[in-house]
Amino acid sequence: MVTFATPEQAAEKKATRAAFGTTLAELLEEGVPVCAVDADLSSSTTTAKFASSSPAAAERFFNVGIAEQNMIDVAAGLALSGNVAFTGSFSAFGTGRCYDQIRNTVCYTHLDVKICPTHAGLSVGPDGGSHQMLEDIALMRVLPHMRVLVPADYEAARSALKLAARTHGPVYVRMGRAAVPAVYAPGVDLEMGRAYVLREGSDVSIVACGVEIAEAMKAADALAAEGISAEVVDAFCVKPLDWETVCASAAKTGRVVVAEEHSVYGGLGSAVAEALGEHGPTPIRFVGMQWFGKSGSFEEMLAHFGMDAAGIVNAVKSFSD
Repeated sequence: MVTFATPEQAAEKKATRAAFGTTLAELLEEGVPVCAVDADLSSSTTTAKFASSSPAAAERFFNVGIAEQNMIDVAAGLALSGNVAFTGSFSAFGTGRCYDQIRNTVCYTHLDVKICPTHAGLSVGPDGGSHQMLEDIALMRVLPHMRVLVPADYEAARSALKLAARTHGPVYVRMGRAAVPAVYAPGVDLEMGRAYVLREGSDVSIVACGVEIAEAMKAADALAAEGISAEVVDAFCVKPLDWETVCASAAKTGRVVVAEEHSVYGGLGSAVAEALGEHGPTPIRFVGMQWFGKSGSFEEMLAHFGMDAAGIVNAVKSFSD
């Protein structure tokens, strides 16, 4: 059973990346043969916490330096040796710079490698558009054998990492830099291929993932104050998408808004549109990026690009334009 955070728990913000190193340490303690391979960013990705958690973990941590392609190949070798290999780095480098290795070495041969970069999307903030990776879900989603998980909060990230460890083959787990409100209760156990209805509604379905979940919940509150009942669905697993839950929600409300901290091309919005096109065509709006990012705080970027709660509200209201 999935349980949700209390208002008091929701007020305690944590970044999804904070779950990485500590969760790997827990997995190793539980007997899972995990290894971590990072590309000179272990402090930021928090894999350093894994390395320092025990002597056994220190022997299973590999910093390959600024060499992301080598990072993937080292992880592949570890997987071929019977390990469950997790890779770190920032999303811009951990997916884009080594895409050929992920495609041909990991996915083509269906290796037990987990691509788990942090600092995805606009949450990188002041690092600017060059580091704000907004195409990664599309890149990973298109690859055969790859599953794609986009956790909404710290607890969901812990669950995603554990789920990745017990799911054989390539898995992408997208984590961010910004601290976000809690959505799920501690110890939540999410499932591969599942989406979760966080709030029931009758007038519009807001399907979101990652950091946009908190914005979707705030948007639902704002819409309720105007007499509009919004259903919020967490598409935690973008691939394979839980099309049954998404389409059931769409059939109930008759309108869908997809919100993601990612390009509107190729990501969750595309996955939802494909599902609705096949199983129940529904009017749809997309909240996401169509440009490169800019330098600024995470909150400033969300507002500037219309991806905050107000942007979602505007998308909902656009159905009546």
